[in-house]
Amino acid sequence: MFETVKQILGVGAESAATREADPEDLFGMSTAYLTMEADLGFVPTGDAALCFASVDSTAFNDVKSDVEAILETGEDTGTVAQIREDDYGYQWVVVEAQDFEDLVTTVHFAADTLIEGQFGSRLLAAVFSFEATDRASTDIGQSAYWVYSFRRGSFYPFAPVSTSKRDSSVEFTLESVLDGELAVEDDQDYWYALWPDSPGTHPWE
Repeated sequence: MFETVKQILGVGAESAATREADPEDLFGMSTAYLTMEADLGFVPTGDAALCFASVDSTAFNDVKSDVEAILETGEDTGTVAQIREDDYGYQWVVVEAQDFEDLVTTVHFAADTLIEGQFGSRLLAAVFSFEATDRASTDIGQSAYWVYSFRRGSFYPFAPVSTSKRDSSVEFTLESVLDGELAVEDDQDYWYALWPDSPGTHPWE
């Protein structure tokens, strides 16, 4: 996953950025998840995450503390959230909730707090997790993600089947059904893979 993260956050990603990060786009998932289940047979796993790069500064640490405070308020609704750091120093706000709306709202609040704190440029992606049921036209349990790129201001599908292989047919199906309901990235060169570290896990694990 490291090379992909460097691509998205590096110089090339800066030049490819289409507009400033807009967390309001995340609310598109509030209806898209219903279409995922009704039309495609993919159900939410109850997991989502927000990836961002940290900055060694007091101001950033203060904003990060604000994010952590927001995450704590969700415990009353059964939403469990925490900030993790991966092996390469990138930060993940990892959220677990049975209510999909709570997932979207929590990820949005975390992203919005970073933007209001003038650290929106550090946002990489928001990731929402789904898996196939017996009504899907693929293997039961097949993972699929909708990834929101803050650099591009658009969503794209990602369906890993291992730590290095993706199911393009599932991704194209998701694109064809959800394009229009979500702002789907039309340049597939920007459908970056966020590989999990081991099969059956999420990219942030």
